[in-house]
Amino acid sequence: MSDNKALPKAYEFREVEERWYRNWLAHKNFRATLDQSRPNFSIVIPPPNVTGVLHVGHALNNTMQDIMVRYRRMQGYNVLWLPGTDHAGIATQNVVERKLAADGISRHDLGREKFIERVWQWKEESGGQIINQLKRLGCSCDWDRERFTMDQGLSAAVRKVFVQLYQEGLIYKGNYIINWCPRCLTALADIEVEHEETAGKLYHIRYPLADGSGHLVVATTRPETMLGDTAVAVHPADERYQGLGKAAVILPLIGRRIPLVFDTHVEKDFGSGALKVTPAHDLNDFEIARRHDLPSLKVMDEHGIMNADAGPYAGLDRFECRKRVVADLEAAGLLEKIAEHQHGVGHCYRCQTVVEPALSPQWFVAVKPLAQRAAAAVRNEEIRLLPKMWHNTFYDWMDNIRDWCISRQIWWGHQIPAWTCEACGELIVSEEEPDLCPKCGSTGLRRESDVLDTWFSSALWPFSTLGWPEKTRELQMFYPTSVLITSFDILFFWVARMMMMGLHFMKEVPFKDVYLHALIRDKFGKKMSKSTGNVLDPLQLMDQYGTDALRFTLAAFAAQGRDIKLAEERIEGYRHFINKLWNAARFTLMHVGEEQGREKELRLDPAGLPLPHQWILSRSNRVAAEVSRALDDYRFNDAASVAYQFVWKEFCDWYLEWIKPELYGEDQAAKEQGRQVLLTVLEEILKILHPIIPFVTEEIWHALPGERGSIMVEPFPTADPARENPAAEEAAELLMEVVGGIRNIRSENMLHPSATIKVSIICPDPAKGAGLKRLSEAIRGLTRADELTILASGERPKGAASQIIQELEIFVPLAGLVDVEGESAKLEKEREKLGKELARIQGKLGNEKFLAKAPPEVVAKEQGKEAELNATLRAIEENLEKLAELRA
Repeated sequence: MSDNKALPKAYEFREVEERWYRNWLAHKNFRATLDQSRPNFSIVIPPPNVTGVLHVGHALNNTMQDIMVRYRRMQGYNVLWLPGTDHAGIATQNVVERKLAADGISRHDLGREKFIERVWQWKEESGGQIINQLKRLGCSCDWDRERFTMDQGLSAAVRKVFVQLYQEGLIYKGNYIINWCPRCLTALADIEVEHEETAGKLYHIRYPLADGSGHLVVATTRPETMLGDTAVAVHPADERYQGLGKAAVILPLIGRRIPLVFDTHVEKDFGSGALKVTPAHDLNDFEIARRHDLPSLKVMDEHGIMNADAGPYAGLDRFECRKRVVADLEAAGLLEKIAEHQHGVGHCYRCQTVVEPALSPQWFVAVKPLAQRAAAAVRNEEIRLLPKMWHNTFYDWMDNIRDWCISRQIWWGHQIPAWTCEACGELIVSEEEPDLCPKCGSTGLRRESDVLDTWFSSALWPFSTLGWPEKTRELQMFYPTSVLITSFDILFFWVARMMMMGLHFMKEVPFKDVYLHALIRDKFGKKMSKSTGNVLDPLQLMDQYGTDALRFTLAAFAAQGRDIKLAEERIEGYRHFINKLWNAARFTLMHVGEEQGREKELRLDPAGLPLPHQWILSRSNRVAAEVSRALDDYRFNDAASVAYQFVWKEFCDWYLEWIKPELYGEDQAAKEQGRQVLLTVLEEILKILHPIIPFVTEEIWHALPGERGSIMVEPFPTADPARENPAAEEAAELLMEVVGGIRNIRSENMLHPSATIKVSIICPDPAKGAGLKRLSEAIRGLTRADELTILASGERPKGAASQIIQELEIFVPLAGLVDVEGESAKLEKEREKLGKELARIQGKLGNEKFLAKAPPEVVAKEQGKEAELNATLRAIEENLEKLAELRA
């Protein structure tokens, strides 16, 4: 609660943001209850990595979530926004290992148990700083329910899910080709590999036929893997190889005899149509080997170093080995040619190291049946996937999904709950650690050393965070969640897997809606990265412009399906909007007093009010409905745009100016009704804007008259049919068009702001003419016109400037209003100055060296300056022509 108080001249956002966030936390304003008397609305936060810091993607994602959460809370929902962090296995282990390395030790020096203790210590001391940064952003999460993917409850859920899937035959262990990161020293799932188009080379190598009759030419991008070849394959329909039958070839450099096999997987049109088969280092080759019962030979170790099976190349790094192999092939006359070749090269999504396909014993989830049910949920609209542009991509991935490799060769994470009996080899999978082997009774059990993929635990997030497998009240009330808001780039990493797990274990979808937002790029459309120096730090932006300005900018540009081009000047522009709202509130407080109190409803009949009040009440009513519809459909940009235009253009620029004569007048009754409407509309504006800009709206709210609780629990405005007034809106639109036309005349003809003018309007439409006459007093007041004449027809007055607006013609005589010589001299001086600047820029743009060396964004900036100067000079020329006409 707070009493009415004056607002300071300037909005000091830093103090306001800190004070109100503390207040919200102290009053438990974000807390969800277990009261079932209200409808429920729930969101689980996409858990940021415990190692993370807030970046603009987080800022966008969490601003959107907070807008929806605050909006639904104001609509009366019992809202749960459940926060938490992800243990981020690989990333967190890397952080702690770097700290150990600085002390001259490794995790192996500590041992697994001590290392895990050290990671937990780091997590408690330094991890999770992003949570405080989310609070800085204004996120209204239920922080008392914060979860962590390795807390006790979630760990129990992970074990239960693993064991059940294993018992159902959906988890298995097998020797299979996986993606291996030689730096992180762990397996990666397919979607954790980022493929980058790379300018590489295609090496054409001669494989001699064993009978000495010739050779086959094999093309490869990775000649170092040929050391592990166990066959050469050709297509059975390839006429070039029809007569070879059961021929064999000699593996170059090694001399090993390997068979020629015929397989339909081979592309006849690629290279020579002959394919080297390296089963231990390529997925497709692995499948060919299984069909033809070929052996697998692994020639590279976990660090990407050639092993003993690589023969004379043992001990070489894989890329150094490539150079040596190519050189030796060339020296032996076995390298036919090297061609330039563009191809996709897989990189680790964590460290960007080139990934190595490798044969390895790993744990997998057989996801096909789970994926089919998830895809059906989207097809049947049990889950709405928005925007719909992602549907085909989603279906394609789900319909062609491969088994998910879930084991990781690191220590930090959920250790796989599987034990092997060292006596009899029995594999035991159990939620609890077994004491002895159920098959032979031995106590010599060795636990699986691998941990689960981080995404395995986060796939359970919507229900594990609510207490599953226990049947908690939270689970009963808030599952399925209402919406998931996340970035499109983790649709398959996370969203699809949550669908699979939720449907399998809860027998119900994990969320009703999925809203996938786009990426934030720099103002030139480039992806932000530290290496290019175009990253915008949201913490710095909040320091400079305020949290509300950043949030409004992100909302305003968050159009569905379109990447956001974010420029710092945009944020500065929306800071001006915050200031505009602040000044409008200060103006209101100058005129409303404590006697206005807090009215539950507008006491006056809208239909009996003067036009400006009828209009603004009707427009406020309409805007509230439009913003509601936009937020219901996750059209954040439309909600922000509608609110912005109404507040700045209509409320501030028109309504406040229109009612000033009334507020400063002597008619006390008129003044009182004006105050009441003004306060009512400002209250509605604050409530409409609160989900987007919570801090400034809360501050202004408590400065208004009367006892007030937090604005976040105020009801969001709803449309009232009694306030709809299309006639008032049409009349106000006419006023704004006419006043705008007269102001254009003043501006274009450089009339002094204080100069009074005479205006005549020719309006052939009798009904519109009558409306203009009713508006004549307001038009005169808003344009400083001491005379306003409205005619059905007539001729253009001599020496008058004009504007045509639809069928209206507006005239303003200029005689005696313009200092022709003085204005001409000023414009000539400005034209000369700008002409020199334009010549300088055009000289730069005409310089081939500048165009060749300057970055594209610098050239674009100069071109923008050129266009702007040309436009300004054209306007100056037009004004000089007008002045010349007046002189004549």
